[in-house]
Amino acid sequence: MPSNAILREVQQLYNVSDRLDLLAEEHPVVSEALITISGSVRNTATLLEVIVATKMGLSGLDPASA
Repeated sequence: MPSNAILREVQQLYNVSDRLDLLAEEHPVVSEALITISGSVRNTATLLEVIVATKMGLSGLDPASA
């Protein structure tokens, strides 16, 4: 299903955001920029996830977990 492939990429974006957050903690000189970029990546992942859910539908989506 195409939505699964997109959702795997969404997870990769969340992982990138998490790694940028960790780098921000390790590099205070650029932490503000890294946190900003991390937030942008996370927002993009969330938006993509919503698009998949609304446009492509997710079979097996449990409304109680939403």
